[in-house]
Amino acid sequence: MAKTQYWLIKSEPTVYPYSQLEKERKTGWTGIRNYEARNNLRAMKPGDLCLYYHSNEGKAVVAVAKVLSAATPDPTAPGEDWASVEVGPVVPLQEPVELSTIKKTAALKDIQLITRSRISVVPVSAPHFKLILKLGKTALPR
Repeated sequence: MAKTQYWLIKSEPTVYPYSQLEKERKTGWTGIRNYEARNNLRAMKPGDLCLYYHSNEGKAVVAVAKVLSAATPDPTAPGEDWASVEVGPVVPLQEPVELSTIKKTAALKDIQLITRSRISVVPVSAPHFKLILKLGKTALPR
């Protein structure tokens, strides 16, 4: 079995909040128009886990989602070279982890949410993923 990879995916809460993913149970992660983010989508595998970050408003990691499918061509860009994956909900964080908290946590100084802040899909190291869960007072369901 492949080793779980960890990611951070961003969505504006006014566009697609985590609560909507919980209601719908899955969604295509489409509309990404950045080459680095597209390549990150293509590297995702089913079972990988994603920190779900509300961008622009809220600016906080609010939940964990799971990658449900391998990357496929993005249906919102027919004939173009973009990718999408399906994601589903795992668990909301007990306490959202705000960007300000992440920035002042020394152990997270090199998390790509900060170092690659303009990219909407970035890899996250296992230690960073676990620390965000700890800060959010959340354990993954068994």
